[in-house]
Amino acid sequence: MKKTADPERCLAEGLEQLQLDPSLSASLLIYLDELGKWNRTYNLTSVRDPMQMVTRHVLDSLSMLPALDELDLRAPLLDVGSGAGLPGLILAMARPQLAVHVVDSNGKKARFLRHIQRRLHLENVEVFECRVEDMASEFVYGAVTSRAFSSLAQFFDATRHLLSADGHWLAMKGRVNDNELSEIPATVCVQRLVRLHVPGLSEERHLVLASPSP
Repeated sequence: MKKTADPERCLAEGLEQLQLDPSLSASLLIYLDELGKWNRTYNLTSVRDPMQMVTRHVLDSLSMLPALDELDLRAPLLDVGSGAGLPGLILAMARPQLAVHVVDSNGKKARFLRHIQRRLHLENVEVFECRVEDMASEFVYGAVTSRAFSSLAQFFDATRHLLSADGHWLAMKGRVNDNELSEIPATVCVQRLVRLHVPGLSEERHLVLASPSP
């Protein structure tokens, strides 16, 4: 992606590189505008620069769509520690046919999630304000995702009770080191590591796809 100081243009170019519908930019720009406003008061994310928000938040979240689409989910997706809705709300905008549940224990972040759900009329989104460990397994999730949620082993352990027997974990990480992989319990099968391409970002980004061991 060529450098530009215009977040709207940066987003349009990123969507084109990711081969996504350009009409998606309308809701994403509203999201970014609301995030900027709320961030000045509630400090939802350490990223302040609008250009960086496009790249590090929106395009980063969208980069996992090919792997998610391959799963052809029928059960809802759960986004753990969603924070400002990353990647959960972004995925919900891009895939309105997919039921997405987002959970965060921080009250300010949960309020923002509900605000965006109402502002963008995201009928496929449900917001939970609690610790994921305390969530009752009333829903059976086809996939559970997170963005840099603690260690992989802790992520799998904290969410196992919410994942269906044939479900999948999708953990977004920067670099994945051997020590972290070695700590994953035998009850979890790591299927593959996917190197993500995020337009405009040169840093390493990976998606860890895993499932419960048979």
